[in-house]
Formats: sequence, structure tokens, C-alpha cells
Amino acid sequence: MAKRDYYEILGVNKNASESEIKKAYRKLAIKYHPDKNPDNKAAEEKFKEAAEAYEVLSNADKKAKYDRFGHAGVDDQGGFGGGQGGMNVEDIFEHFGDVFGGFGFGGGSGGGQRRSANRGSNIRIKVKLTLEDIANGVTKKIKVNKYNACNSCSGSGAEGGGFSTCGTCNGSGSVNRITQTILGRMQTATTCNSCGGQGRIIENKCNTCHGDGILRGDEEIEIKIPAGVGEGMQLSVSGKGNMGPRGGVAGDLLVLIEEKEHDSLTREGDNLYYDLSINFADAVLGTSVEIPTIGGKAKIKIQEGTQAGKILRLKGKGLPRLNGYGSGDLLVTINIWTPQTLTKEEKKTLENLREAPNFIPDPSKKEKSFFSRMREYFTE
Repeated sequence: MAKRDYYEILGVNKNASESEIKKAYRKLAIKYHPDKNPDNKAAEEKFKEAAEAYEVLSNADKKAKYDRFGHAGVDDQGGFGGGQGGMNVEDIFEHFGDVFGGFGFGGGSGGGQRRSANRGSNIRIKVKLTLEDIANGVTKKIKVNKYNACNSCSGSGAEGGGFSTCGTCNGSGSVNRITQTILGRMQTATTCNSCGGQGRIIENKCNTCHGDGILRGDEEIEIKIPAGVGEGMQLSVSGKGNMGPRGGVAGDLLVLIEEKEHDSLTREGDNLYYDLSINFADAVLGTSVEIPTIGGKAKIKIQEGTQAGKILRLKGKGLPRLNGYGSGDLLVTINIWTPQTLTKEEKKTLENLREAPNFIPDPSKKEKSFFSRMREYFTE
């Protein structure tokens, strides 16, 4: 089934401000909140749908991609808009708790708070990639030192799985205070101090983890990095961060992309640039040369009478675009090498040519300037 337009879901236009988007989402979130609509699957789906729309439109980078490419531009970005089909209401509370302002709706919001209270923290790492990695996409295996579930108690923190219900919150994990507001009867839920939001008390703590349910150790994590990523981009690997204590859920692994400098190619967006130096004779007579590309070489022809600064374009020889819409180009700038020293014979040859008619500069025949050629390229 095709997804609905995110702006349509929130009831705002494309020029809506950040505060207008947040206000529209909060209105829908309150209307379809699970605590206000218990056992109502239709309301829960609308709640998730609104959260997915807000997750994209509240993020400037994702919003720009969505405005340009639609759903295809954000379906591989992770989060609620990542097309994973596994959106969790508790994750929505975790991500957008500031939007709700800590309010719930009578009767049972504590359960959501109890589970999210033990969510593990995110971990941030940096991964350096070559242009070849970026061009083709790559799978990296990274060893990460983090908190994992204790094997002795399966992460529960209890020896033999022994628990008793918390007497303070009666197992809800939270203590509620009901108030009357202009939005109706609302309740503020705070984490129970006695059980730390668990709703239960450990009878016998695990001797290995001392009741925490987690132990620090190394884990090798496989990270699939799509083609076309760039310096400064951040990818999210769900559930691969620190494990939450006492049966909590794991945080995420956030992967910051860094680019290694290439020996001869430079990158700007999806395009690659190469400076080719040729000698004066080749510029006058023409020649064929090999230049480096990502993953190989390409042979290009230098026309007779090529001027310094001329730009040759190898279409599609740049980097793939992140959203799968083709590739950039490889732009080759021609530089004519001027020798620093000459032999007497070489000097004599050039002296004989100095006054030759074809060696006298003729501005009427000169090629367009570098900036004119670049301007034409980017407006094609």
C-alpha cells in the first residue's frame, strides 16, 4: 500500500514552520494517544503514522530529501520513516517525549514509561571510508566495547528469575498524578523510586552482574553502509547500542561517516574531480591518455589545440547518489605543463616558433573561461 503524504497526515503545508509542524503533530498525538484509545488498533496506527510523518518533517535534512524525492528519499534513513515496518509505540515515547510534555491519559500510561525507563544509551562511533567504499557500498565489521545482557541471568538481574511486585506502584512502574487541564483530564506519570520504573523488585540479585543485568564486553557488529554516503553523515543501527539494565531494551549504534583522502581524485557532492597535466606538444597535437577513476582507469582523448583550463566531463563516472537516482560525473581539468629548464636545442626550437603566425595569441579564438564552462555545466 502506498504511503500517504506526510504533509497531508499532519495537515500542514510545505512552508510550515518547525513550530507549526510540532504543534500539528502534538494535536494528533494527543487525539490518537494509546492511553486515550485503549485497544483501538485504528487509533494506534494513526498515532504511528503521525509519528512517522513528524520524524521526517521535524528533521531538516530528511525533510529536504522528502521534499525532493518523496518517500523514496527517506525510506533508507532508519528511524520511523525507514520503511522497516516495525515501529514501536514505546520508541515513539522515547524519541518524542518532549512533544507530549510528560502527560499521559488516565489508566495505564505507566506501562510505556516503565519499559522505556530502562532503555540503554546510544553509542557513537566513527568509520573511515575510501572513495571506493563510498562508490560501491560496503559492509564493515566493527568491534564495539559496550554493555551487553548478562548471560548468567539473561539480563534480568535476578538469580534464578526471582521477582516480587513492587508495593509502591503495584507493578505499574510509575506513580501518577491526575490534573484537570484545558485539554481534558490528564495525568503526569513519574518513575517509581522504589523499583526504578521496573514494577518489580529483585528477590535475589545475580552474583555475576550484581543485579544490573548487564556486563561490559566486546561485540563484533556488522554494519551495512549504502553507496553514496558522505563526510559527516550519520547512520543508525537499531538495537546495537548499550543494553538497558534489568531486561531493558538496547540503545542504537550511531555511525558517523568520515572520508579518507584519495591519492588523485577529489570529491564535491556526487562529482569527482581530477587535474590532468599534459605537455605543450600534446596540447597542440592532441593525444590519448589514461586517467584514474573509481575502481579502475579510463582512456580519454585530448583534442588538437586544447587550451589550459579546459574541462572534460565523463558522464556517470562520479559517485552514486545516495537515493539511487543515477551517479555524478568525473570532471577532468586540463593543465598545460610549462617546463622550468630547457636544453639549448629545445630553446632554439621554441625561439624559431615564437614569431610563427600560429603561435601568436588570437583572443577572438580563445575558449570560454573556466568559470563560464563550469556555469554551463551546472545549468545543463
